[in-house]
Amino acid sequence: MIDFKKDYKDLYQPESTPSVIDVPEMTFIAVDGKGDPNTSAEYAAAIEALYGLSYAIKMSNKSVLEYVVPPLEGFWSVNGAGSTTDNKDSFVWTALIRQPDFVTSEVFDAAKTSLAKKKPKLDISKARLERFAEGLCVQVMHLGSYDNEPATIATMEQYATKNGYAIDMSDMRRHHEIYLSDPRKVAPKKLKMVIRHPIKKA
Repeated sequence: MIDFKKDYKDLYQPESTPSVIDVPEMTFIAVDGKGDPNTSAEYAAAIEALYGLSYAIKMSNKSVLEYVVPPLEGFWSVNGAGSTTDNKDSFVWTALIRQPDFVTSEVFDAAKTSLAKKKPKLDISKARLERFAEGLCVQVMHLGSYDNEPATIATMEQYATKNGYAIDMSDMRRHHEIYLSDPRKVAPKKLKMVIRHPIKKA
């Protein structure tokens, strides 16, 4: 049984002190959207679609590979000049879940067909399968409430600068979060989340 969180600790279990990593190419199911994830029906539907498709793939391919569905991830930015993270309605996000390498477009399409039969009211039209390499990043394990992210991010970016890197944000390279805890089941002070920012040599 493959558990990506345990078998790829460099990607999913970094230390609580920052480090640099070159993230390889991987396969994901992704859904794009906008708005506050705490209140947006669009975000809730995206998460339901991602998990529905991920489990449909897992259950229909047990003979190929036994694995634990990887954690939910998100790429985040804000929309429009002057927008800030204080206004969550301005968030632009891509929610995604990693898939094993055997997941091809054919496997993905079969999962969409299966899920559409089980949950005909669920909109899976925005879900897509893609492979991409995130490349050179600085990352850290954030422990505690999501509201305390800014302090962790500041430490991470200071580390990058001190070690000869510059933060390299763009429309294609964004703030990245990997959610290792379920906030519905874990107290805020015990939440664990990987935070990554793209970097380049300064």
